[in-house]
Amino acid sequence: MPLAPTVACAEVFEAEVTPVAERILFADAGTTFTKVSLLERNGSTWRVRERAWAPTTVDSPYSDVMIGLRRAIAKLERLTGLRLLSHDRLIPGTHRDQGAGQFMATSSAGGGLQVLVAGLTEQITAESGHRAALGAGAVVTEVVSLNQANTDFGTLERLRNVPCDMVLLTGGVDGGNISDVLTLAQLLALAAPKPRFDAQGKTPLVYAGNVDARGYLESIVGDSMELICIDNIRPTMETELLHPVRSVIQEIFLRHVMSGAPGFKTLAIWAQDRVQPTPVAIGSALTQFAREGNRNILAVDVGGATTDVFSVIDGELYRSVSANIGMSYSIGNVLEQISPGMIDQWLPWIQDDGIIRNWHLNKMIRPSTLPQTAEELVLEQCFAKEAVSLSLEHHRSIVTSLKGIKISRQIGDVFTQHGTGHTLVNLMATDAIVGLGGVIANAPRLSQAVSILLDGVQPEGITDIFIDQDLCLACAGLVSTGNNGCETPFCGIQAPNLAGTCIAPVGPQAKPGTVMAEVVCGGDTYHIVAGEISVIPSANVSGNQLGTEISVLPHKRFDVGAGPGQPMAIKVRPSQMGLILDGRGRPIVLPSSPHQRVSKLREWYSALGVYPGKVLGMGGNV
Repeated sequence: MPLAPTVACAEVFEAEVTPVAERILFADAGTTFTKVSLLERNGSTWRVRERAWAPTTVDSPYSDVMIGLRRAIAKLERLTGLRLLSHDRLIPGTHRDQGAGQFMATSSAGGGLQVLVAGLTEQITAESGHRAALGAGAVVTEVVSLNQANTDFGTLERLRNVPCDMVLLTGGVDGGNISDVLTLAQLLALAAPKPRFDAQGKTPLVYAGNVDARGYLESIVGDSMELICIDNIRPTMETELLHPVRSVIQEIFLRHVMSGAPGFKTLAIWAQDRVQPTPVAIGSALTQFAREGNRNILAVDVGGATTDVFSVIDGELYRSVSANIGMSYSIGNVLEQISPGMIDQWLPWIQDDGIIRNWHLNKMIRPSTLPQTAEELVLEQCFAKEAVSLSLEHHRSIVTSLKGIKISRQIGDVFTQHGTGHTLVNLMATDAIVGLGGVIANAPRLSQAVSILLDGVQPEGITDIFIDQDLCLACAGLVSTGNNGCETPFCGIQAPNLAGTCIAPVGPQAKPGTVMAEVVCGGDTYHIVAGEISVIPSANVSGNQLGTEISVLPHKRFDVGAGPGQPMAIKVRPSQMGLILDGRGRPIVLPSSPHQRVSKLREWYSALGVYPGKVLGMGGNV
């Protein structure tokens, strides 16, 4: 059963709103589960009253997403005592014991919008197209560049069979050469990949390249695909325009995927044609969350088929999707990327690889099953740590500065030079990490969700850790775009819960037991010790809701954000766990001896309260 909502210590975005509904029924149709939440208005804020879920039914034998949605709503009715459905239809309006004033929905079922990206150069225009598609909530199934534009039978057959809902063609700056991008257009027109949900229809070909080539494209494409021309994604080498591409991708999502996927027409009617891709809604909420707090954010959404990573850096949103890394339907695709040994390194007992493989294979056979034993729960959470780690590495490779541009350097750049295309993800400059997805949000203990992020992301410096336990981010993203008749950001939807604040000094590998930094809080001094992790409980972090001042004094070789040896004074807000003092170093290096490794993991998990002693002792003494 889903966990009861946790609202203690939750940050709430206050807003003066004009109420248009007393209740909001929100649904998110995911790849594995369909989740529903009932939000009720309390003055100027919205609170989650209850939530429920049911397996998603977009695939056979049901082939109708509405079956799973109605089952989830039926569970919600039993939990709340409210009538929300009548004869399988929503009850309109809000009454004392029935109805919800508004229904809102997001969806990532069916894999979301799938895009084939084509560009002249893989590292410039094709990469810009890749970024634009990911930012619009799409999954990029193939990237084709000009050097692959061979019209041989094998290439055409491969492109024809790429699963996609649209093709994005980019290439050339405005006023430049057009012959190369037309050659690429000819290849795509010959291949003419078919849309997933309409074998007789035409796949949209969105052209976002050199505007001078538009006049020739219609004759080249002909009737093979539906041609849509928009602004050039790279009008100059120094400029990248992603918004027009993202807008048209979202329109195509509603027009093609939502109309073609089983049951989505009814879902769109219920939501008054305002269904958004789940990543788009989450991205909108994260952007607002970052701007309101003037902070850089990294968010990780571990789903059933994919793991999405979002960054909001200086107010700009970036997204990557690891399409083959997920906790259910895609788990069979990651055996080569996440080996049993990678999972085993986080287990608090010595485990035979065969047991891990059996668990892995059982998840492949029954992808929607939930852990039934403590051992299965720990295995799943250890797998999630590696899924987060691999997806973050992929995210770093996607979120980069523009390639191919000219850089003007000053004398002060001598010691800090970066080439074009360097990653923009800097964990030391990241103010907050947000955890989403079932394996994180539904963890039986909050400390388990935090442990997944601490070990998977390995934050640096001083970082707030938020967990979206009530699955509110997607709903908040819809509301913040005015879908509830309110233009005020968030409209009082509660933000993710602040689980704790992590302080992790970064520096050279230190001998275990070395004091890396001191933390002065409430008149007391605490040590961050190499090789150890500890918690200052929230009760010891005195102060009001606005936070309390603490001082962090790193030793001369270690950095917490201001430079090696430089102290920092910060204000930390009340959280559920308190201050997490992480002295394990970056990257975390586990002992090579299995017995020493297990002993150290048990020590760390005990300090955080991740697992009860009975679970930690399952493997016996070490």
